[in-house]
Amino acid sequence: MTRQELVEQIRIKKSFLCVGLDTDLSKIPSHLLETEDPIFEFNKAIIDATKDFCVAYKPNIAFYECHGPKGWESLKKTLDYIPKNIFTIADAKRGDIGNTSTYYAKTYFEYLNCDSVTVAPYMGEDSVTPFLEFENKWVILLALTSNKGALDFQFTTDEKGEELYKKVLRTSSKWGNADNMMYVVGATRAEGIGEVRKIVPNNFFLVPGVGAQGGSLQDVAQFGWNKDCGLLVNSSRGILYASKGIDFAEQARIEAKKLQEEMAVILESKGF
Repeated sequence: MTRQELVEQIRIKKSFLCVGLDTDLSKIPSHLLETEDPIFEFNKAIIDATKDFCVAYKPNIAFYECHGPKGWESLKKTLDYIPKNIFTIADAKRGDIGNTSTYYAKTYFEYLNCDSVTVAPYMGEDSVTPFLEFENKWVILLALTSNKGALDFQFTTDEKGEELYKKVLRTSSKWGNADNMMYVVGATRAEGIGEVRKIVPNNFFLVPGVGAQGGSLQDVAQFGWNKDCGLLVNSSRGILYASKGIDFAEQARIEAKKLQEEMAVILESKGF
């Protein structure tokens, strides 16, 4: 999917919502466990319920690959079921050198046909650039995360006083461009989103942490906005597990619609 196509979907749906498909067999409604493929049946119902309100889906690969071949089959079926006008994110956090990255990219861009994949930047340019060689595909690079352990490395400074996450941004922005590279920026570090935006003004941000993790949608929009919206705000647990009963999909739809309505107000206030 191109940037223009993604921006058009944001305009049409009045939404920049990404639904995270972190499907946990221990949390889905028990009646689905009796089906042949509980993960896919759950995902299918969630997609049917929320596709009107979101512009992206983000399956976290760990929730699938832990089930071996059957998990990969569920993932492939899920991705094939997602409407083609909705942006897909393989949340895999890959990143290795040379041919290894090339084959990771082939897995997510060719076999699974995802629009994007999350990549860890720690090993540097040659671990990222193989992902950037695929037309109309995106790298979503980890930049500033919202987990507690982010403090271990991301805010350490070099001899010039520059924080590591800022160095990652300045350096990596030369590898790709705003049409093929996004950044992961955690919603629970709202002011940090503003710092990231100063360094990469034109790139899209994938923003986890809104909802169950306590991030504020208003703060994300205040600090992360750019001329094309520039935001994909992810919600996983708050939508997926709004109910553990028969009405799980209906309740997921209600939660997704709430977020979409908040986003519509923000978009209108920005004249978007």
